[in-house]
Amino acid sequence: MACDLGTEMDLIAEAVDMFTKHFKGEIPNVAACAPGRVNLIGDHTDYNDGFVLPMALPLVTVIVGKKNGSDKCVVVSGAKEADSPIMVEFPVPSKEPLKPGRPKWANYVKGVVQNFKGTVVGFDAVILTNVPIGGGVSSSASLEVATYTFLETITQDTSTTKKEKALLCQKAEHEFAGMPCGIMDQFISVMGKSGCALLIDCRSMKETAVPIKDPNIAVIITNSNVKRSLATSAYAERREQCEKAAKALGKSSLRDVTEDEVECLKPVDEVLHKRARHVVTENKRTEDAAKALQEGNIAKFGTLMVESHNSLKQDYEVSCTELDDLVAAALEVDGVLGSRMTGGGFGGCTVTLAPKDLSDKVIAHMKKKYKGNPVFYVAEPSEGTRILTLPRK
Repeated sequence: MACDLGTEMDLIAEAVDMFTKHFKGEIPNVAACAPGRVNLIGDHTDYNDGFVLPMALPLVTVIVGKKNGSDKCVVVSGAKEADSPIMVEFPVPSKEPLKPGRPKWANYVKGVVQNFKGTVVGFDAVILTNVPIGGGVSSSASLEVATYTFLETITQDTSTTKKEKALLCQKAEHEFAGMPCGIMDQFISVMGKSGCALLIDCRSMKETAVPIKDPNIAVIITNSNVKRSLATSAYAERREQCEKAAKALGKSSLRDVTEDEVECLKPVDEVLHKRARHVVTENKRTEDAAKALQEGNIAKFGTLMVESHNSLKQDYEVSCTELDDLVAAALEVDGVLGSRMTGGGFGGCTVTLAPKDLSDKVIAHMKKKYKGNPVFYVAEPSEGTRILTLPRK
């Protein structure tokens, strides 16, 4: 009942066919991919120097292409949701600095090309993805990181460290997409490890692999199909509120605030109090969740997931009726360990932990109770960005 995730090789084969059609029989010689992610716990903490616990998904963005011997970059998108036109052309940044424009999807590519550490050469490329666009599982970071890895491969310039790559991709999103995101999405897309979630300290940029040891536990991702754009006033407003709360408490970041200190905000500004309370308690939940996962205490992990959702709903106010309904439906099934919204909010996805033998029952119940048209994925933690082998003709 869950969607077939397919394989990256299926996506590559489709991208190669599209490349050959668009570029008059040419055959690409470079392929790279980068995954989307689901955040198991720790949302809206990354831009507050906090802790997050995401895992990379088997859902990926694939880029295939080759040098074209010119000073032009020509990129074709096969994403069904991409705004028209599906092809863009722009000069290499050494010829003239790139600027954001239309179509919007191309800004993520142009931002990475502009911020690439090496010297960009002209290329033709096709981009395909099976990461849900606007679904809260980081399709944008997947595109950015895949683009950077593609550029590294085509230029044979691998001087960028993994951490630098994540930061440069984040910079591209800030400057070209106008989205003041934290570092989590790009970091996990670069650093993801098969079989593990990653506990990321967003201040030190240090990551700790946390194995998901129990093979009988399923991670069920539900796309509500409620579209949301993170580049809206609501996201930027939350970030600004966090900065104001930290400043009011004399701190550089909410990472340095204690739960007792948060209460000092209550008589001053109730909204700032709620925002800060979410961030501070979410940081603790995330660290506790990583410890529970390391100890194999999945029941405690599930409880922390539910607490996280309630905090995002009540204190941070980034959930919505559809996400709340999906979480409630999941928790009605006996044996479900935990469920929560994941990502920026205002739509997108939920993530649910349940025994694998309950997956079909959980999905059927959520589908029955939800008024919309959800899409379900059962996923395992996967590898981060990588170079791919092209199929032989």
